[in-house]
This record gives sequence, structure tokens and C-alpha cells, in this order.
Amino acid sequence: MLFNVCNCGPSLAANFAHVCGGGAGFVSAVIATLAASAKTAPAKTLGKAVPQVDRLAVRMVTDNIVIQFVPTEKRAGLTIERRSGNTVPDKPPRTILNGEWGLAMHAQSQAAGEERNVLIDFGYTPEVLLNNLAILKIDPSSFDALVLSHGHYDHFGGMVGFLNATKGALKSRMPFYVGGEDTFCLRRNPGGNFGVLDRKAILDADLTLMMAAQPAIVADHAFTTGRIGQTSFETPLRATDEIVGIFDGFGCFPEKMPAEKNTGGYIPDDFEHELATVYLVKGKGLVVLTSCSHRGVINTVRQAMQASGTTKVHAVIGGFHVVPPLGDDYIEKTIEEFRQIDPDFLIVGHCTGDRFYDLARAALGDEVIHSAVGMRFVFGAN
Repeated sequence: MLFNVCNCGPSLAANFAHVCGGGAGFVSAVIATLAASAKTAPAKTLGKAVPQVDRLAVRMVTDNIVIQFVPTEKRAGLTIERRSGNTVPDKPPRTILNGEWGLAMHAQSQAAGEERNVLIDFGYTPEVLLNNLAILKIDPSSFDALVLSHGHYDHFGGMVGFLNATKGALKSRMPFYVGGEDTFCLRRNPGGNFGVLDRKAILDADLTLMMAAQPAIVADHAFTTGRIGQTSFETPLRATDEIVGIFDGFGCFPEKMPAEKNTGGYIPDDFEHELATVYLVKGKGLVVLTSCSHRGVINTVRQAMQASGTTKVHAVIGGFHVVPPLGDDYIEKTIEEFRQIDPDFLIVGHCTGDRFYDLARAALGDEVIHSAVGMRFVFGAN
């Protein structure tokens, strides 16, 4: 849900709806509890031994669009599975996969006979996330880790409802990865309140909050990029501002944030906390799940390469954040950078922009694929 603030002065509170109470004593108690919680820990950092998997399947659980009646196909070692038609054969189509402005991905990997399941992001609403998980027969009790790429509502909006619906089903003390304290800051966009991540809901769900500012191992099979440097020409659009502080139990701890960001007011969001999730598929290369690429999709992929010491990129999946206001020159520079990286597949979704898809498809051909809700991309051994 959109968690809002109160008792925080007229200029800030005017942008938010009142949902909390109890005064300063309540706020202080919440802060003390969360700050001292044993359920928060630094993530295990990625060392020189990068995990490899024999097989990886990435399912788009929440994405912007649903594409019906397109068959499953194979392209040069990649299997693309699509779901379409009635979700229950021979019964009325009462339920169907839903699309919305948001992203959630399920990654299922095998290595040395062991399987791991990771949910990456939660989409915009719990209703769509839970509906699609049920139709796709993805069992939340199988999850070995949860990853949140960044603190935008279209990636965490479904989280609280998901945690409530799966209470008691998720594995105890399962790791929940974020890129840093600023994931929890309050944010606004030109439309107003853009929500704030509920830290207490994560801890109350008996999860272990893992801070992963550095590249970190996820469920033995994957790793996060850690903080993504600004090394390319990219200047993606960044349409949100953030504010440092705790407001009735919600927000980011000032003492854990850089002093220059603690201005007492809103500042431009630099997305330093954003991370991507990466798998190294044996004999294929890196599969980079970008999520949204606010730090730049090329920067994101190059950070994955640097963190792993691997130059071969097999696929890039997710939002690329190369949207029409950036212009064709910017898009063409991005495509040229991808030519240099030479991935086998670019699987674009969520916040990529149709203009990028059109130009990339014309330039790179069948290696460019449009994702949609329910699609499953299988890499590695069959």
C-alpha cells in the first residue's frame, strides 16, 4: 500500500494522507525496535568464486502487457514459453493473467542437482501479483530469497499484500535483499506521493532484511550487482525525489544516510540503492535481470560484468528505461553499446519504451524479444 506521513509539518504532510497516529512515543519505539532488530544483516558479499547454474528459467509474473495466442518457440538455445487462452481448459475463462504498470519476476535455477527459487520485485498491486502467481502455479513456499531492486512503488507496491497473503507459508528467516538504506526513503513524483517501503512489514513477516550495497550472493545460485556506477554516457530520466527521515515509523534512518542527502527536504533521487540480479549460466554467460535500470542499462550490465569478472553476456531481461523523451540519438547510442557488449538476447519489458524496441529490433533482429506477463525464458540445459 501507499504508506504516508503525518505529524511532519505542513509542507510535507500536505502531500500525504493521514494513516497513522500515536505521537512521538510511538515513533521512537518503532525506530528503536527496527534499529536494534537482529533480523537485519549485511549480505554475504560476492567473492572470486562466482556461482554457476546449469539451467535458469525466468518467468515474468507481473509486466505491463499480456500477449495472447502466440505459441512457444525456441531460438538458438533459448526456449520461450508463453501462456495463452483459457487458464483452466474446458471451463469458462473466469480468471486470466493480468498486466499492470509494474514488474515482478520468478527465477528458478538448477545447479548440481539442487533447485533455487527467487522472487524479484512485487509489481504495483498485490491483487495482480497474487492472481498471476496462482494462475502460473508458482508456490511462494518454494521461494529461497526475495529481492527488491529499488524503492519505486511499481516494484514494491504488491509486497505488503503478498506478505499478508503468504503469512506462515514463506520460509522462516528467508533473506530479503535491498541495495541500501535509501531504498526505504519516502518518494514523490510529479503526480505526488509515490509511496514508501514498509520496513516493519518485512521484519514482521519473519524475513531477514539483507543490506547489499556490495555485490552479494543470493540463494547460492545468483548474485546482486551492488551499487551501479555511472561509467557510460547514460543519463536516464529520473522522475522522483526522495526525503531522508523517519515519519511515523516509515522512511530511512538519517544516521545511515550520507550527510549531504539529509537536507530536511526533498532532493533529486539518484537511485544509488538500485541493484540488478544476475545469474552465470554454465557455458552460456551472464543473464542480467535489470528490473528498471534507473542507473542506466549499460551501466547495469557492465557492473554485472565487473562484479563477476565475466565478459560474456548471454541475456539482459527487464526494464531498460530507455524511453521516448530521451530521443533517437540516445537510443541509438544505447544500441551501439549493446553491439559492443554483444549479448545473445535482449528481452525488453516494463519501462523500456516501444521506440527502443522498434529501433533495436531493426538493428539487432531476432536477439531482441518483447516480454509479456506469463512468458518464461529458459536458458541452459533442457
